[in-house]
Amino acid sequence: MPETAVADAATGIPLKELARRHGLSSSGRLLGPLEYARQVWGYRYFITAHAKAKTVSTLGTTNLGTLWQVLTPAINALVYYVIFGVIIGTGANNPNFIPYLCIGVFVFGFTQSTVSQGVNSITGNLGLIRALHFPRASLPLSAALVEIRNFITATGVLLIIVLLCHEPITVQWLLIFPVMLLQSLFNFGLAMGGARLGSTFRDIKQLVPFIMRFWMYGSAVLYPVTRFTHAHALQGWKLHLIEANPMLVFVELYRHSLMEGQELVGTPKMLWIEGVIWAVVVGTAGFLYFWRGEKGYGRG
Repeated sequence: MPETAVADAATGIPLKELARRHGLSSSGRLLGPLEYARQVWGYRYFITAHAKAKTVSTLGTTNLGTLWQVLTPAINALVYYVIFGVIIGTGANNPNFIPYLCIGVFVFGFTQSTVSQGVNSITGNLGLIRALHFPRASLPLSAALVEIRNFITATGVLLIIVLLCHEPITVQWLLIFPVMLLQSLFNFGLAMGGARLGSTFRDIKQLVPFIMRFWMYGSAVLYPVTRFTHAHALQGWKLHLIEANPMLVFVELYRHSLMEGQELVGTPKMLWIEGVIWAVVVGTAGFLYFWRGEKGYGRG
């Protein structure tokens, strides 16, 4: 029926105008980004409940349960310390290499897990998508929320490790909260962007582990960042590319917050500026990219 059709011959009100007056809209219409964001916010309780159920279903069947939220990053840090700290000796010139390494492993693992779960958030919930009507962004956001909860738990262990390595407690430790907020926003963007890519190109989830491993090796997680800056090891665009690496920025901000006198790849002010830019740009871009594909999720 054409939009100019008259609903009431007496008043001459077109159907489109009548629908607008009563708050009705086309069922197949893609909401605007702000309207879509408000709709997602309206489903916040669904998102948190889904995240909680996901955690229980993943860890509830194991003997140690949620303890694995702490054990996984701790074991990873131990493995990397034995290989890079003891056998290869990459931390020979850093007297506090253990907290340096653990911060890198824990922080990078936060983003790595979020990306992996985000890529699978649509394809792993097709039954739910086809059965219920809800904003699909709820799924990658739920996956990211699970990893935020895991990271908060792991951060408690990280702080204990830092203390045991004789790093003093300072007011600067409070900076981990804004850093965590920025990284979480950054991760939200990656999760939503990865969710659409994973839905469109199913094979990408096979490539994610290789991409993340390559990214980790370029983020000074396992070795001193001074390898990039001392003795002109890297110059020109190569050095600028490394310095702009968002994961290096976030890892360095955590190290700056928790370790005294730690040499950084850039000034704290510059790292904070870059961290805010990366969080806002990636968070916004990931949301918009996912939003554009809203109507196609679960089809085919």
